[in-house]
Amino acid sequence: MSPSNVGVFAGLLLALIAVEGGFGWMLLALVFAAVGHLVGAHLEGRIDLAALLPGRGRG
Repeated sequence: MSPSNVGVFAGLLLALIAVEGGFGWMLLALVFAAVGHLVGAHLEGRIDLAALLPGRGRG
């Protein structure tokens, strides 16, 4: 299982606590899953999240 898939799985697991609250919390679960996927893809080297941060890596 790739790190991005693990990230999505971890985000969904963390969001299960929030899902009990209704539709708004379900949207939050989707946000958690997306963030988990981004972190996993960054760890795989498929995307560079450092490029999104202002002032980082410019010297």
